[in-house]
Amino acid sequence: MADQIKIMILSGVREQGKDMFAVQVNDEIFVLDAGLKYPDSSLFGIDVVIPDLDFFEQYGDRVAGIFLTHGHADSIGALPYILRKYDIPVFGSQLTIELAKIDVKRENKKLKNSLFHVIDAHTEIDFKNASISFFHTTHSIADSLGIVVHTPAGEVVYTGDFKFDPSAAPNYRTDMDRLAEIETKHVLALLSDSSNAEAWFPSASEQDLEKYVTDVFRNAKGRIIVAAKASNLNRVQEVLNAAAATGRRVLLTGRDFAKIVRTAMKLGYLDVPDGLLMRVKDLKTTPDDKTVILETGRMGDPLNSLQKMANKRHSMIRIHKGDLVFIATTPSHAVETMVAETSDMVYRAGGTVIQLGRDKHTSGHATGRDLQLLIDILKPDFLFPVIGEYRLMEIHKNLAIKTGMKKEDVFISKNGDCYNYDFKKKRFYLTDPVPGEDTMIDGSGVGDVGNIVLRDREILSDDGIFLAVVTIDRKKEKIVARPQVTSRGFVYIKANHKLMHDSIEVIEKAINNNFEHKKFDWTELKQDVRNDLEKFLYKQTNLRPVVLPVVMEVNQNRHRAMQKLKENKTDNNTQGENGTPNKRKNSRSSQNHKAVKPRKWKIVKKNSKPTKETKDN
Repeated sequence: MADQIKIMILSGVREQGKDMFAVQVNDEIFVLDAGLKYPDSSLFGIDVVIPDLDFFEQYGDRVAGIFLTHGHADSIGALPYILRKYDIPVFGSQLTIELAKIDVKRENKKLKNSLFHVIDAHTEIDFKNASISFFHTTHSIADSLGIVVHTPAGEVVYTGDFKFDPSAAPNYRTDMDRLAEIETKHVLALLSDSSNAEAWFPSASEQDLEKYVTDVFRNAKGRIIVAAKASNLNRVQEVLNAAAATGRRVLLTGRDFAKIVRTAMKLGYLDVPDGLLMRVKDLKTTPDDKTVILETGRMGDPLNSLQKMANKRHSMIRIHKGDLVFIATTPSHAVETMVAETSDMVYRAGGTVIQLGRDKHTSGHATGRDLQLLIDILKPDFLFPVIGEYRLMEIHKNLAIKTGMKKEDVFISKNGDCYNYDFKKKRFYLTDPVPGEDTMIDGSGVGDVGNIVLRDREILSDDGIFLAVVTIDRKKEKIVARPQVTSRGFVYIKANHKLMHDSIEVIEKAINNNFEHKKFDWTELKQDVRNDLEKFLYKQTNLRPVVLPVVMEVNQNRHRAMQKLKENKTDNNTQGENGTPNKRKNSRSSQNHKAVKPRKWKIVKKNSKPTKETKDN
């Protein structure tokens, strides 16, 4: 059988976050990252967004493993929802795997440790059709790795989030020698980070940033409230160092954040001097000028927590006069408005704000020059700009063309695109798409909220709801009681008596017309009421509230209803074949669990003899 190579763009292009890509070699699929993104203001009430899980439904039996580049949510955030239903082996560095376990355990208490495998930059994993190796990269979290899929046509390289910083600490430094080694083996395709492609000037080094953070702490007179991302361990270490250098103690807020810090300390990725950390009860006895509050917020969003502090709605902390709020993260363009609103609230509460991103150009992602340097080093045949919004991908493409790549060798993809490699023509071409839609997480529901629900939520936020209740006698084909109407978020009822009165007449007319001209049908009757009300209300107010007609019925055969209820109870208590009652499954995670077909693989350490053990995972 002829070799087959496919590159699947499952998620993470034309957007920020939710990174997930895949490389298929013959009948094995290697998934690269499995992240989430936090919703913008258009996704009403949605907690997080993850890639389309239908991919695993369709291709799960071919998935050999999920390979992680680093421990941020945009790389590991979808794992809890994938592993809830599919038993797929997961590979990552020690810190990445530990952070992934924290994420998975939060959503699924039954953590299967056997699915997680720790690798490092010197690991090579042999599968039936391909092998996987790794290389060190620089990012804002330690032990970040790039991934190389060795295929019959050459190397497919995925960078994950990366940048170049020669002054980075050893745990954060890119292995340039390894990149040069990969180039000698012929790079077929490069999937490269585009998040910071429009930045041309180099980011400030982490050494400069640590000095800057310490200076901010020295100049502060009162409490310092630091807003940072929990998984940005580089920034967390800088905050801890600055607190120690200025004689302050640090309060960590958030249970998950404390777990991340403890895990990083245990593995040696964070250095925390004895006595530096304090508990909530110590706030009362610690002077303001000796206090640092490190706030990461729920699900990695510190801005919402800052707003609660400023509005006196936070469970523990309230911003007061003399506080300095230090936003130690560079916000994306999508939340700049929220940053401005948050800053305004802080000033109203008596505090002041310093934003690291305004004083220093910093990012955990490659600048335009970094991207060109990577292309010069690896010399890929084809480039797939990934991880970034559309304009950033286009900028990345133009940067690649300036390095000498041909325009037709750079692919601007969209989620769901699948590229097949033609060995004869030596080119990639688009083939049948793969699942690439968003899966929205709302509370404990996975994918329960779709576009229709979101549209209704948007209408509710704009124009409110209009409720109409009417009781009918179907046999006599008449309205038993005058319809009752009410609204919320639509109009002020006391000032719109005529509108309410006229809407009742619209309801009565719609029901009587249905009785006279149509064969009775519950769905059609409600739809008639809804349509007529929507037209009437829009004509009168130019608003389109969500109209909910509630039609009730009287004078029905009570005995028949009671008999039906009795039959339902009997069905619910029907015994199974073994003589015991059938039990309904209450746990969402226990339903439809699928064990993916195990694949044979073995880990090979470079510069050492291959292990003899073959693992069936």
